[in-house]
Amino acid sequence: MIAPPEIVRVTHTRNHCDGASDIPGGASLGHPRVFLEIDESGYVDCGYCDRRFVLIGGPADGVDPATLRDHGDGAGR
Repeated sequence: MIAPPEIVRVTHTRNHCDGASDIPGGASLGHPRVFLEIDESGYVDCGYCDRRFVLIGGPADGVDPATLRDHGDGAGR
């Protein structure tokens, strides 16, 4: 299994991703904004850019990302 390209540690279970929020003026470089909900697993992957959102203090926080399976926002689980 390949580790996700980017891990974002967050403090809330509901987050959004547009693929370019950290690129200045990069809105046209990203993807449509999607809202992602972290469940009891403690993480969720963006279906567009594969960013992994990990809840700080959750069950996936501090775990080797390569050991966690792909985990989307409901599609394809």
